[in-house]
Amino acid sequence: MKVSIQLPTPPSRDYDIVIDSLPQIDLPTKVMIITNPKVAGLHLQRLLERLRAKELYVAVIPDGEAYKTWESVESILDRAFDHRLDRKSLFIAFGGGVIGDMTGFAASIFQRGIDFIQIPTTLLSQVDASVGGKTGINNRYGKNLVGAFHQPKAVYIDTYWLKTLPEREFAAGVAEIVKMAVMFDAGFFQWLETHDLHEDENLKEAIRCSVELKAWVVNQDEKEQGIRAVLNYGHTFAHVIENFSGYGNLLHGEAVAIGMVMANRLAIQEGLLKEEEAGRIEALLKRYGLPTGYPVESAERFYDHFFLDKKSHDNKITFIVPEGIGKFKMLSNPPKEQVLNVLQTFAKDGGAR
Repeated sequence: MKVSIQLPTPPSRDYDIVIDSLPQIDLPTKVMIITNPKVAGLHLQRLLERLRAKELYVAVIPDGEAYKTWESVESILDRAFDHRLDRKSLFIAFGGGVIGDMTGFAASIFQRGIDFIQIPTTLLSQVDASVGGKTGINNRYGKNLVGAFHQPKAVYIDTYWLKTLPEREFAAGVAEIVKMAVMFDAGFFQWLETHDLHEDENLKEAIRCSVELKAWVVNQDEKEQGIRAVLNYGHTFAHVIENFSGYGNLLHGEAVAIGMVMANRLAIQEGLLKEEEAGRIEALLKRYGLPTGYPVESAERFYDHFFLDKKSHDNKITFIVPEGIGKFKMLSNPPKEQVLNVLQTFAKDGGAR
């Protein structure tokens, strides 16, 4: 099946997300695949069998949040210049969210911008990171603080790549699926409560629903000026957790799971979410082995770090929280005492319930 991203202007940037077995792809230009050692060892040959290009090159770079840096992007660009790629050339991101983010960012700045294709190989990147054109890298101040909006030419989602995905990586992707359901679709959330995503047909249906919801959001708000910010549910807390714990020690989806639990506690204080609803969300996350607690060492220091986030504006921070399951609310600069109260519950016991 196909899901379309239809951007307001210009229409030439519209593209399809293909959810099916990877088709034969013919590209009449120079192409460079960017991947990591693990994915290359497991799946590169299968991809090469389905690609035809004028010239085809492969760049294998280290993977993981710790390598999502300027140095890695420079490595990609150096390989492109070594192979004499030009403005008509194309990159292919073949890996998870880190590879996709770095490849997209490199494509956005190589000779002022070239096309790229996303072929995501993790569940998290299939349902979230590969769709919508956000690209970037981390620095010592925080996550994805350097980057660009650069839409791919196409996205090809094939669940075949997930057969070799470690359970922890699979669960990290489930966190993003749960995020979409809690924010936008109560019926989808109820479906997730009664269906096992380890079963292939259920997994494909969950991917379809998540991608359709993400496409609906991006079609309305490409550059996060409005409703797209809702996709940051759990992320405001999660980005601080990732920074404090050291990139790579927690997977992004794991940090998002903890961040959603924190956001839910804030929503309960605001009278927007019932304890029973928060319990259902936490139970669904725990069913896939996702962490829901984190030992906050200093609530004040954690709070101060929010203001390094790219979503802060004019020394104000907006938290995305559920208003019941299936609806959302943007809390603009809630009282510091309320946020500290949430963080202090995690400081005491890691947030255990």
